[in-house]
Amino acid sequence: MEDQQPRAGDVTGRKPSHRMPRRWGRGRRARIGTDAATSGGIDKDSATDTATEDRVEAGPVETDAPHREVADHKSDAGVAETSSGDEEQDADAEAEDAADMSDQDGAPARRPAGKRLVIAVGVAAALFVGSAAFAGATVQPYLADRATVATKLKIARTAADAITTLWTYTPDNMDTLADRAANYLSGDFEAQYRKFVDGIAPANKQAKVTNNTQVTGVAVESLAGPEAIAIVYTNTTSTSPLTKGIPSLKYLSYRLFMKRAHGRWLVNRMTTITSLDLTPRL
Repeated sequence: MEDQQPRAGDVTGRKPSHRMPRRWGRGRRARIGTDAATSGGIDKDSATDTATEDRVEAGPVETDAPHREVADHKSDAGVAETSSGDEEQDADAEAEDAADMSDQDGAPARRPAGKRLVIAVGVAAALFVGSAAFAGATVQPYLADRATVATKLKIARTAADAITTLWTYTPDNMDTLADRAANYLSGDFEAQYRKFVDGIAPANKQAKVTNNTQVTGVAVESLAGPEAIAIVYTNTTSTSPLTKGIPSLKYLSYRLFMKRAHGRWLVNRMTTITSLDLTPRL
């Protein structure tokens, strides 16, 4: 088989299958040509032989380069696929981490709100209980005082009515005085008063004595459960035809010992504190 001379500008005599080896061959040929021109001692045949050797040496490069490049492309593709797969896994992991971090970041943001709500409810409950306790502590003595005042008022009224009934009479109603007074008396004191009235009734009827008692003041001295002591201040006037219409004036004060029975306050004992005769002397 004859050796064919390469054409001018052609190294291998065939079209290369890849551009990169051709560029490398051109660069090498250019360097060889430059060296030949510089040395000036190499003839055309030598240059041709050198080019032929270069062609022979360049042949394997052309043959192996495409395989290496394909392998490189495959390896690069595998690396790219692996890298892309890793990147996708990393992206998914980062997304999951971001979601977890967002959940973790969101949870503390809600917790203070819940704590603040619990604290607010606790403070409101404490304030409510405290205000209720304060109101109860304030109202209870007030209500107790009002109840005590109401009880004392009832005692005072009963004592005043009892004294007025006991020492107010006329000759016409003298016989019913003990019965009227019995509504305010109890125990032995009721019996004693009835005996007293029975003793003065005949003389007062004969002298036509009229007795009138006006209460000027009442005070509750003590109150202990169902027992109480009241003081009653009175002005008493007595008139009779025997004294020629001149009234007898007395200032009297009484201490009444009272006891509650069946929802009523009754006098069970009475003593005289003050007795002043203010009748004018002629």
